[in-house]
Amino acid sequence: MSDDHLSEERVRARELGIPLTGRPGPWNAITDVPGVEVGYVTLVGGDDVRTGVTALLPRGRGGVGTPCAAGWHSFNGNGEMTGTTWIEETGSLAVPVVITNTYAVGPVHRGVVEWVRANCRGMAPEWLLPVVTETWDGHLNDIHGRAVEARHAAEAIEAAASGPVEEGCVGGGTGMRCYGFKGGSGTASRVVEYGEDRYTVGAFVQANFGARRELVVAGVPVGRELPDPAPVPAPAEGERPVPPGAGSVIVVVATDAPLLPGQCKALARRVTLGLARTGTTGSHFSGDLFLAFSTANPSALNSTFPQDDGSAPYESMRFVPWGRMDPFYEAVVESVEEAVLNVLTGARPMTGRAGHHVPALPLDRVRGLLAARGALS
Repeated sequence: MSDDHLSEERVRARELGIPLTGRPGPWNAITDVPGVEVGYVTLVGGDDVRTGVTALLPRGRGGVGTPCAAGWHSFNGNGEMTGTTWIEETGSLAVPVVITNTYAVGPVHRGVVEWVRANCRGMAPEWLLPVVTETWDGHLNDIHGRAVEARHAAEAIEAAASGPVEEGCVGGGTGMRCYGFKGGSGTASRVVEYGEDRYTVGAFVQANFGARRELVVAGVPVGRELPDPAPVPAPAEGERPVPPGAGSVIVVVATDAPLLPGQCKALARRVTLGLARTGTTGSHFSGDLFLAFSTANPSALNSTFPQDDGSAPYESMRFVPWGRMDPFYEAVVESVEEAVLNVLTGARPMTGRAGHHVPALPLDRVRGLLAARGALS
């Protein structure tokens, strides 16, 4: 494939004319869920630094320490998401969710601890279990280097904001690949009508998965008809080529609908179906880890040390009945599919470590393939 579509305007999937079902929120982003904020630190330097940090704050900086109902799911466990044993135990999430590269989990974990200690002194000062997760960017980035430092976690948290979310080669997604093309960060949302109420389901994806031949867009297997991405240079001494489809994908789902922890876990399981719509079969070499949370019921799942005052308080939760969850499952599947496509249509080509080059998805060619199948809106 020719370099690179540098002159080709990058757009979101809907702007390309890809027909997508469901009604998005105003920004078509996870930040359409009230209170959710996203922040990035993007690190690009020299020939071999192509990495970064992404922070997702369920209730913004002011809400760190106030738990959300939460659940997680491992579709394929060749990856890391810290703090999940506590989420499994309590069904709650009270900390930022931070995404980076595989070998930067340690410094980012420490950075979250330091940020919480400095800014949330009343939040369990004796102990803290951050949620830090990763995908592998070692093709474009010197993953063994020390570009990501603890301070970058704090900077990403401080940068977090509501509103439109930048996509493509930013934050933790800077050096990632997806279906053989440039991958990275992407998001989408859906509005769910529930009686007289209206809720939002939003998804954020750090996409670093899939083989080119698998890629499906709007039901059309375009990956089989696209040219091979740029040839990969011979591996350096001591390295082996990475199999197609390896890498990992992290997905965070947020909603303001009142849900139980088990219902959040059910949302996380449905992420698998949204990814499948884009073609992946789930490589053994891909860590596919998903987290879902609800920002409703803000006081119900506290887990603070008890006061020795003889009191015995109770809490209560409001939640959608299990038998009425289907519209929320649908919203997850639709928003995850679109978030992945937004990664691919938004990411620009990149050259990094050892001269490795990853081209962008050729949008004009994809439009042509979809048009030939009558699959453009």
